[in-house]
Amino acid sequence: MKNRPKIIFAEDEEALGTIVTESLESRGFDVFFCGNGTEAIHLFEKHDPDIIVLDVMMPKKDGFTAAQEIRLKDKDVPIIFLTAKTQTKDVLEGFSKGGNDYLKKPFSIEELIVRIQSLLERRLEKSNKKTIAIGSYTFNYIKQHLIHEEQQVHLTHREAELLFYLSKNRNEILDRSFILKKIWGDDDFFNARSMDVFITKLRKKLKKDPAIQILNVRSMGYKLIC
Repeated sequence: MKNRPKIIFAEDEEALGTIVTESLESRGFDVFFCGNGTEAIHLFEKHDPDIIVLDVMMPKKDGFTAAQEIRLKDKDVPIIFLTAKTQTKDVLEGFSKGGNDYLKKPFSIEELIVRIQSLLERRLEKSNKKTIAIGSYTFNYIKQHLIHEEQQVHLTHREAELLFYLSKNRNEILDRSFILKKIWGDDDFFNARSMDVFITKLRKKLKKDPAIQILNVRSMGYKLIC
């Protein structure tokens, strides 16, 4: 990671944008600020950022649309959405459009910085080791796929994140609350149910090696055995 991480920050409220930009720059980030989704895409193509922060409701192109277009070109750059929308369906839409995190307005600068640093740390962790052996599978979490006997299986971003942490803690219990907060941002009931679905999907994608198991340790978390 570069000494001064580069952030594309798109926000159509100029006063808020200025305050956030100045705060981030004072914390050691290089910030490229713009007021709409179209310009955010242009800045992304020009500056190769380490992370992108997008307001959802913007002119020309909204944050969701901008994120979708960026994801066609870069599947790995972390994206955080900012929005006043608080319904569950809006949060789900944000993740389905390629977002890694979702911060509801009004928010504190400190919380935004913590979210940014967490995503940057996770990206650095993943870049330090590109492939992981999981039983008879090879897991590439940069490209987000599993390879088994020359057959490749694609993983979604969340599946890859979850498998990454399971593999880091193989044969040990991965704390349920920890991983929910790390990947979903909150350990509430809805996110817990969502994680259970992702665990089921991972089991199916790893089923060709019967020696691999993902155990549900009641009230504690999950354990990858291989």
